[in-house]
Formats: sequence, C-alpha cells, structure tokens
Amino acid sequence: MAEEQGDAPPPSPELYFDPIVDLPLVDLKTLEENEDTLFKMRAKLYRYDTAGDPPEWKERGTGDVKILKHKTGDHVRILMRRDKTLKICANHYIQPYMELKPNSSSDRAWVWNTLADFADEEPKAELLAIKFANVENAQKFKEAFYEAKDISARFLKIQKEAAEENESEDGSSDSDDNSEANTSPAKDTASKSTEEVSDKLSNLTVKEENQTSPSKEESKESEK
Repeated sequence: MAEEQGDAPPPSPELYFDPIVDLPLVDLKTLEENEDTLFKMRAKLYRYDTAGDPPEWKERGTGDVKILKHKTGDHVRILMRRDKTLKICANHYIQPYMELKPNSSSDRAWVWNTLADFADEEPKAELLAIKFANVENAQKFKEAFYEAKDISARFLKIQKEAAEENESEDGSSDSDDNSEANTSPAKDTASKSTEEVSDKLSNLTVKEENQTSPSKEESKESEK
C-alpha cells in the first residue's frame, strides 16, 4: 500500500490545440513618431481642483514626463502618461507666456498654468504642479522647459512674419486689380469719344465736299 502511494503519477500527454482565431500583429501608434525627445524624467503630477470647497491640489498621476519637439515644425509640447495604464495625464503646448513658479512647500516642485490641456481629449485650462525626486532633476526640468519656451517663441515669430508678408502681397495685388478696374472704363469711354468725334468729322467733310463741288450742268452753263 505504501509502495502504491509512493509511486509517481503517470506522465500526462502533451496537448496542443490550434488557435480558433489568428490575430495579426498590430503596430500601435503613440503619435510621438514625428517628435524628438528633449527631456524625459520620472515625476508626479498634480492639478489644482477648484470644484471642491475649499479648492485643493489633487494627484493626477505618476510617470515619465516628456518635452517633445516636432521634427518638421518648431512647436514643443509636454506629454505625461501614468505608469502601467499609460493613460495621458498632461498634454499641452509650451507657450512663451508660461512661467515656472517654485512651490512654497518644496524645492523639488514647480507650478505653471496652461490655457488648453488636452489630457481629457478636450482643451481645458489647468493649474498644474510637478514634483521630482530631487532638486537636481527639478532644475533639469526647468532648463528644458525654458529652452522649449525659446523654441516656441521663435516659431511663433516666424509664423507672424509669414502671415504679414502674405497680407501685404494680397493687399498689393488687390490694389493693382482695383487700379486696372478703375482705368479700364476710362479707356473705354475715351476710345468711344474718339470714334464719335472721327465719325462726326468724316460726315462734315463729306457734306462740305458735296456743297462746294459744282455739278456738271453748272459747269457746262458757265462754259457757254
């Protein structure tokens, strides 16, 4: 009986079943393929919730915060995703008006506001705060943030100059068209007046010739 209990169980056959549905590999797009990473570091993000009474800071997520610059255009944005779920908790452009302000309670945190954050897929004004593991990482974020501000300011300046040039070109072409439109009726009236004058002159000359030239009968009588 003991020997029977101590015997090893019989080996089980190896079973293999073909999958019912063959799923192809899917290439996931993060929408970061056309951007260069200027800064990437782990941090914790907060948002200032004004809906509560009293208003308070609420944690929005922990993960890698990135400062991304587009490869073809000089616009820069902040993108942050939560750990594990990879859900976006910050997504907005860095504008020249933005300013990083130190948090009064920590030297490892910065506060700034944005008029349009797209973390919830709709633009929303937010007051955000970010906290890093140490002061050195916080300073690196500040340097990258202000570098992004300079890039954005240059990009907006170029766009403004291009728009002004287009407006000036459109204005000059419109003025040329208007001048041509204004001069063409004058040309038409002048040509008509000259034609009318020439017709009148031709009629006058014909009548004068008829009146001054003697007929054949009058010439014969004068000869007699």
